[in-house]
Amino acid sequence: MPEGDTVHRTARRLHEVLAGEVLTRFDLRVPRAATADLTGERVESVRAVGKHLLHRIADVTLHTHLAMEGEWHTYRVDDRWRRPTFQARAILDAAGWTTVGFDLSVVELLPREREADVVAHLGPDPLGRDWDEDEATRRLARDTRPAHVSLLDQRNVAGFGNEYANEMLFLRGIAPRTPMSDVDVASLVALGVRAIRSNLARPVRTFTGDARRGHDHWVYGRAGQPCRRCGTLIEEDALGANPGEERRVFSCPRCQT
Repeated sequence: MPEGDTVHRTARRLHEVLAGEVLTRFDLRVPRAATADLTGERVESVRAVGKHLLHRIADVTLHTHLAMEGEWHTYRVDDRWRRPTFQARAILDAAGWTTVGFDLSVVELLPREREADVVAHLGPDPLGRDWDEDEATRRLARDTRPAHVSLLDQRNVAGFGNEYANEMLFLRGIAPRTPMSDVDVASLVALGVRAIRSNLARPVRTFTGDARRGHDHWVYGRAGQPCRRCGTLIEEDALGANPGEERRVFSCPRCQT
C-alpha cells in the first residue's frame, strides 16, 4: 500500500531518469487523455506532494495518484515489465528509459498554473521542502474525530497512510477511537515525522527497527497475534470518515488506553 514515503521515493526515481530529457514516447491510457501527445517535449521535473505525483512537462503537468494499488516502474527500454501490459495507465519514455504507471487511480493533464487545484487542499507534507510542523499540529488539534481518522485525512497532514496511523497510535499509547483533540498532538506529529523520514531512506518500511518480514510492525496486520510489548492479543476494528470508507485498524487493548 503506497504511503507518503513510497510516493516520494517514486518521484525521486522518476526525476532521476526523466528530468531534463526529451520524451520519445507519451502514452496515456485513460479515456479523457488518450489523444494527448507530448512526445518531443522536455520533462522539467517530477515531484511528490503528499501522495500526489506531478510531472512537469513543457507548460503542462501530468498529475497521477497511486491510491491503493498504483505503482510507477522504471525500466530500460528493452526490459520486460514486471506487471501486465493491460494494467498500464501511463507510459513515458526518454533517454533509453521506459517509465510505466500501473493501476493509477488518477491520470490527468493540467495547465501548469492549475496545479494548485489538485494539491492546495493538502496539509503540510513531512517530506516536503516547506514542511510546517506547527501548522500540521494545529490542523490535527482542532479535529475532534477519532485519532485514526484524523491522521488519514490528507487535509491535516499529507503523507500518513493506514500503516502510519496504526503504528503511530500504538507507539504513543493512544486508542484509535480517542478524539484527536484529546491527544498530545505535538508529540504524535513529531513521532510521525521521524518515522516517515527514516523510512524514506530504507528499502523496506519498518516501525520496529527490524526490517525482516513479520518483524517490521508493532500492530498493523497482526490481529490475533500477541503484542510485542505486553503479550495481549492485538485486536482489529474498522474506522472511516464516512460509511464505505472504513479502514482496517489494529491496536493493543492494554498498551493503547
